[in-house]
Amino acid sequence: MKKFAIAAISACLMTGPVSAADINIGVAMSTFDDNFLTVLRTGMEKYADETGVSLQIEDGKNEVGTQLNQIQNFIASGVDVIIVNPVDTDATVSMSDDAEAAGIPLVYVNRQPINVDMLPDNQAFIASNEVDSGTLQTKEVCRILGGKGKILVLMGALTDQAGIQRTKDIHDVIKTPECSGMEVVAEESGEWQRTQGNNIMTNWLSSGLEFDAVIANNDEMAIGAIQAMKAVGTDMSKVVVAGIDATQDALQAMKAGDLDVTVFQDAAGQGRGAIDAAVKLVKGDDVDQKVWVPFKLVTPDNMDEYIKLN
Repeated sequence: MKKFAIAAISACLMTGPVSAADINIGVAMSTFDDNFLTVLRTGMEKYADETGVSLQIEDGKNEVGTQLNQIQNFIASGVDVIIVNPVDTDATVSMSDDAEAAGIPLVYVNRQPINVDMLPDNQAFIASNEVDSGTLQTKEVCRILGGKGKILVLMGALTDQAGIQRTKDIHDVIKTPECSGMEVVAEESGEWQRTQGNNIMTNWLSSGLEFDAVIANNDEMAIGAIQAMKAVGTDMSKVVVAGIDATQDALQAMKAGDLDVTVFQDAAGQGRGAIDAAVKLVKGDDVDQKVWVPFKLVTPDNMDEYIKLN
């Protein structure tokens, strides 16, 4: 894994030892209106309090232009380092270029930038490997179904690498011999949102689609689908529903017997990792340019281990 050290002359032009209390971090979140990202954000805030760094957090409101302006404002105000949870992972090239031109280190968190393999030396990426997320999820659904069944897929945002990769994971697992009896009969983007998951599922139910499982790219859309099914009296014991993130709401749905599978994504761990990387970049320490925080499969059998983590 690539490592790098930042020379003192490029580390925000600071001289002498840098303490955490001297470090001002600008954090550009894609949105505040998301359960998982709220845990990520509050995890960063808590860890910042523990370590003494200063955070300025902005809400991108899921608008690329808004987030790009916020990053420009961070640069203009002279923050020491920037952390970005990108609205659109295709827009990260310009973010990287702007930060590099200003000599300000940058850390991407949770959503993989399109230029992840071409990041400048003073930039890093902290997340969980999305190749594992949808793979763990779909393999468990395959196991429950005995390798055959009709599948509905709720995709995340199509501008987001996580949604693209998690959906690819589903199809890749279905191509394996042991799961080749599974068939995707419909898929649609719910933009990560519970309400959209509910609306899409309602439409699928109204159209009379036959299905054995719903695989959603995140828990919010899975919960929306569950709400739609319960509203029309679907027997949840006869349908397999899977999400990703292991949020508190998802684990409550699992406890109620409505959600069968989720995958723990360590929001707080990603937040801590992002701040650690940011502080090290400012100090000129060695940093891994890619840091993976492992995904873990969550089922009714082990859900108690995760009930208080996200």
